[in-house]
Amino acid sequence: QLQASGGGLVQAGGSLRLSCASSGDTDSTSAMGWFRRAPGKEREFVGAITWNGGSTAYLDSVKGRFTISRDNAKNVVYLQMNSLKPGDTATYYCAARLGRSTVIHRAPASYRYWGPGTLVTVSS
Repeated sequence: QLQASGGGLVQAGGSLRLSCASSGDTDSTSAMGWFRRAPGKEREFVGAITWNGGSTAYLDSVKGRFTISRDNAKNVVYLQMNSLKPGDTATYYCAARLGRSTVIHRAPASYRYWGPGTLVTVSS
């Protein structure tokens, strides 16, 4: 029901845009989150957007570089990543939380649906 795409290899300072297509229960009424897991590290919250796009929140280290947006007509959520750093190397996951809440949730346990990850590698 969730499918992330857009990962790849990029040099430091470059950009990538990840997409997360949703279907079924995870439609435009779901809040969406992006998480990442770097090798040997715990999964961490990257950012999230409410169901209507009215609010977003980000991990401090990506603020000003990453932007989350959504196109509810297409049931797609985007993670635009600019000024990428080697420290951003990770597998990125999108996740969905049902409901029209206006509260941003950062805990992975708050998200019911998860897609397979897409690998982002940033070379120095």
